[in-house]
Amino acid sequence: MDRIFENTATAFALKTDSELERAYFLFKLIANEPLVKMGTAVTNFAIKAHLPVEGLIRATVFDHFCGGVSEEDCMPIVDKMWEKGVCSVLDYSVEGKDEEDPLDNALAKVLKVLDFVKEKDAIPFAVFKPTGFGRFALFQKMSEGKPLTKTEKAEWERVVGRYETVCKKAHDLEVSLLIDAEESWMQDAADSLAEDMMQKFNKEKPFIFNTLQMYRWDRMDYLKRLQKRAEKDNFKIGIKVVRGAYMEKEHERAENLGYPSPICASKKETDLNFDTAVNYMMEHLDTISIFAGTHNEESNYKLLELIQKKEISNSDTRIWFGQLFGMSDHITFNLGNNDYNVAKYLPFGPVRDVMPYLIRRAEENTSVIGQTNRELALLKKERKRRKI
Repeated sequence: MDRIFENTATAFALKTDSELERAYFLFKLIANEPLVKMGTAVTNFAIKAHLPVEGLIRATVFDHFCGGVSEEDCMPIVDKMWEKGVCSVLDYSVEGKDEEDPLDNALAKVLKVLDFVKEKDAIPFAVFKPTGFGRFALFQKMSEGKPLTKTEKAEWERVVGRYETVCKKAHDLEVSLLIDAEESWMQDAADSLAEDMMQKFNKEKPFIFNTLQMYRWDRMDYLKRLQKRAEKDNFKIGIKVVRGAYMEKEHERAENLGYPSPICASKKETDLNFDTAVNYMMEHLDTISIFAGTHNEESNYKLLELIQKKEISNSDTRIWFGQLFGMSDHITFNLGNNDYNVAKYLPFGPVRDVMPYLIRRAEENTSVIGQTNRELALLKKERKRRKI
């Protein structure tokens, strides 16, 4: 297998010299953990105190990791990436709220994105978070099997209604919908809802995709059960497979409440779990379509090898790759350049509302060993190539 991800000219083809310099500067900052912690604290304070910091945030970290403040704002980036064979997933990255109005607003936003998706080949997916459509505590109560009050039952019916509305629209428009995963203690109810939507709307094609976080050691068993159910009930499965995003929170809660952590004991076990899931799905492509959301080079290469070994076309629509905007361009753009189906998650939303997402990205890049160093090494290589 050619090491296609080494080509920095392809990886950074869309970046001007000044954008390349900004990216290099940003990742150098992110590499400094104390600085990230201090910057996060200062930013949080500035936003809560309504200090005029939006311009600075917009010109630096926001523009690197986000597509814009609205769908329209994202379009120039969407079009540029599409020219390089890379699709976009418009992700309204405003954190879940507990009041009903923002929940309905989130629904309206996803429905609007679906209309965008239908009109543009460059945007083959829409996406939403379960807690964008319902209160976290309500999902948790449902997951724990606790009885709901009369008010909560009505509230849950509204959550189901939001899911139905958006999944039906995705099905009717014949576009795909990714449902993100969240914390383990609310995920059972979210999984159950996603399965019901798949059974209802994925009869011929997998329009609805659920997300599996493979840092959870129980997810392989869940995947096998789901596959058996799909065969029995005659529907297709869409799975976005990722490593996971809430590790510290998961460990902390398990320790505080005295139950075994749902997270794999080591990164090695997580990597194995992820690759095993991809292998399993590749063996069941007649039932399962894959969206492999990973920045891990080896996992991407392993999937490329499986595609080659099975003599499947690079552009087979049952297999997608995905990375986040602002990260791992060497993977994304080299995949696009070789005719694989690949998409960037393109977050958007008002600067203040997207800050929790941006802070998570900065912290993730700081905590994942090697990730920031890899970005820096590639940016350095391209700067040298361009003689900047």
